[in-house]
Amino acid sequence: MVMIILNGKKAGLPTVRDAISTFRNEVADVQVRVTYEYGDVERFMLEAVQNDVKQIIIGGGDGSVNEMVNAMATLPREERPTLGILPLGTANDFATACQIPLESLDALRFAVSGTTSPVDIVKANDRYFINMATAGFGAQITAETPVELKNFLGGGAYTLTGVLKAMDFVPYNSHITTPENSLQSLHIVAAAVCNGRQAGGGQVLAPHAFINDGLLDIISISEFNLIDIPQVLDEIQNPSIKGEFIKYIQTPWIESESKQIIPVNLDGEPYSSHKIRFEVVPDAIDLVLPKESPCLK
Repeated sequence: MVMIILNGKKAGLPTVRDAISTFRNEVADVQVRVTYEYGDVERFMLEAVQNDVKQIIIGGGDGSVNEMVNAMATLPREERPTLGILPLGTANDFATACQIPLESLDALRFAVSGTTSPVDIVKANDRYFINMATAGFGAQITAETPVELKNFLGGGAYTLTGVLKAMDFVPYNSHITTPENSLQSLHIVAAAVCNGRQAGGGQVLAPHAFINDGLLDIISISEFNLIDIPQVLDEIQNPSIKGEFIKYIQTPWIESESKQIIPVNLDGEPYSSHKIRFEVVPDAIDLVLPKESPCLK
């Protein structure tokens, strides 16, 4: 038995309806549920578990996947169904990076025929995400990166545009703690806490991230002056914990604390707090992925 949980805004699309109709002719006992408001995903997931459904397919964008991850995190590990993804969002950053099929019928067929892999999720205080958390002015960067710059620089356009926008951005004064480091008074203008590799509609922020390595890939941009731009650009090309303006680390957990409330996006979903602890939850979900997915270690 398979349950497809569809984002209500996507359920009426002819391509989706046709794909599900064909899929139902190929796979026995397919149930479909359509969401209307936040909370429906968890309610339908619990219904599936109570009916001994072993696989759920979430149909929607990165936000729908995030809602499913948060719902599944409420269950004991052994009760969590296998998860497949039917990408129906605008960007589908997580599915794209993992090389999950994007065409609806292909995605549905793959969800029941592909390989299941245990993957990490990330706990952020009392919330969870599977792909990426961004803080600072990341959303503004994504919206304002010119297409020409994206085409010329590829994924680096996101970071470069961020560097230029940083000149007008008031930084957050943060205290960062990891298992190996304590970094005091970092004047951060933007940061990304990455389990997956890309966000912002195809911008690769963490090219070396894996979703099954038990580690977060974290990159931050600290406040700088105009005269510092050559060094900033050099550090972007060679990021490390030793960078003065661009810091890159891999760690199982990180805590960020600031006197200011810092706005954060968790897989695109808004969240904010003075203090956030990001911590990997290893092998938390069984996800259907290609065997050769670049996001698997």
